[in-house]
Amino acid sequence: MSPAEALAETAPGASVDPDEAAKFAAMAEEWWDPTGKFRPLHKFNPVRLGFIKDTVCSALGRDPNDGKPFEGLRLLDIGCGGGLLSEPMTRLGAAVTGVDAGARNIGVARSHAESVGLDIDYRCTTAEALIDAGEPAFDVVLNMEVVEHVADPDMFLRDCARLLAPGGVMIVATLNRTAKAFALAIVGAEYVLGWLPRGTHQFEKFLRPNEIRAPLEGEGLRVEGPIGVSFNPLADAWSLGSDASVNYMMTAQR
Repeated sequence: MSPAEALAETAPGASVDPDEAAKFAAMAEEWWDPTGKFRPLHKFNPVRLGFIKDTVCSALGRDPNDGKPFEGLRLLDIGCGGGLLSEPMTRLGAAVTGVDAGARNIGVARSHAESVGLDIDYRCTTAEALIDAGEPAFDVVLNMEVVEHVADPDMFLRDCARLLAPGGVMIVATLNRTAKAFALAIVGAEYVLGWLPRGTHQFEKFLRPNEIRAPLEGEGLRVEGPIGVSFNPLADAWSLGSDASVNYMMTAQR
């Protein structure tokens, strides 16, 4: 699929990068295949789900041991892809709005949610379009592994911040722009091990933590982190830690 074809199936917006949209449109049917092209995200999901649950409960005074600790919360999963985070967030009790610029991603997400009996508000749109439409603010915004794929990260982060309600919490996950990240996330994961299709990531689009912090603080959010996320090949699992030189997450609260 060419960038022009991807753009035809993509929500319009200044944050949309047609080349990035084309990559994920071409892989959309594989979102829910744990052995396919999104295998790394399936492996990554347990650690980020735990981090999200603990962070949101701590920030909003919820009991993490409650069966549905996110009950009553409006949650935005921006760049939701096929819904790998939207579905577990719904099971935790949140009213989830899953947004993605790619129509094919949204189609896959809707179909899978329906197949497992989950009611999720999936929309093919963008953060800036939600703002323009007067969308009510969200208690939680998940901004996970998407900012490194947009056309204007600074504007995108600011728009996401504007969608966060007073007291609300945002979680951002991305890749650091370091030599180690280039070696592991691009050379290793894409070219040596073949975990991801070649060209999935562009090193120049990786963001350092201060490039996440500045626009969010500019919108009045209190930012914490980064928290590193590292892969242990012996355990074949991800874990949280102090090494934020490759993958990392940050939290922000209004």
